[in-house]
Amino acid sequence: MGEYLFEYHAGRAAFDHANDALGWDIGEICRHASIEELTRTDRAQLALLTCSVAVLRILEESGLSFGVAAGHSLGEYSALVAAGHLSFADALRVVEQRGLAMQRCAEASGGTMAAVLGLDDETVEAICGTLGEVWVANYNSPGQVVISGSLDSVADAGRIAQEKGAKKIIPLAVAGAFHTPFMAGAANALARALEKVPFTDSLGGRPRFFSTTESRFPVVSELPSILSRQLISPVRFTQSMTGLLASASPPRRGIEVGPGSVLTGLMKRIARGFAVSSSGDSDSLRKTIDQSLEMRENEQGP
Repeated sequence: MGEYLFEYHAGRAAFDHANDALGWDIGEICRHASIEELTRTDRAQLALLTCSVAVLRILEESGLSFGVAAGHSLGEYSALVAAGHLSFADALRVVEQRGLAMQRCAEASGGTMAAVLGLDDETVEAICGTLGEVWVANYNSPGQVVISGSLDSVADAGRIAQEKGAKKIIPLAVAGAFHTPFMAGAANALARALEKVPFTDSLGGRPRFFSTTESRFPVVSELPSILSRQLISPVRFTQSMTGLLASASPPRRGIEVGPGSVLTGLMKRIARGFAVSSSGDSDSLRKTIDQSLEMRENEQGP
């Protein structure tokens, strides 16, 4: 995971920074750990954050800048680093506590998640409302929502969704029922950890942070409560991106900063005409840098 990021000085520097902050080698975990260790909630979150910030540093070193930074769940931490509200070292330490707290909650409460494809949000919300322990956790894109809760309730909701015309129910390989009341203990533990973290106002030239939990630009003083509440609240990615693109000063294009290309795919379904690219492998990262620099040159003119 993230092997291609070591080809860049800024990528290697981000991993070195993370190693110093954590006191152990996150790069070794990313590149050489077993899939079982890498996908543990407490390990996976740190790996994703570090890879995302490494990509961010590479893009910045290449001369790219951003107007808005947003993230999907854990991605809000790298977005806060991009916006300058949170240092990378503090983000790592908080995410380490976040992952451990979520792991403990998952082991104590169990639960699971599943993606529901082909139904509108209201229908899925209504299905969850008829059952005891299942909620909408992620509004990912039109026709794709993720439900989360107890094993039985998620299974029941999936069955009812198929009866109502869902195209597919995809169980997710997760350790617990994230973004639900099942994570209340983790949210409380994270709130205590966040009390010790300094959040700062964004410096000039940094992007503005847009919360996909709140679907708005929050002020700095709200960030600790938003991040702890995030664990028990749905990610409103569809609503957030739709609102952002309809705002008075919408972004012209988007870059998915970090491993994979899941959000790129979601954005293509949310706003088909919006230009978005990924950076989840060596070819994608290089292509994104080249396209972005070319676009900037064309906009600036001779």
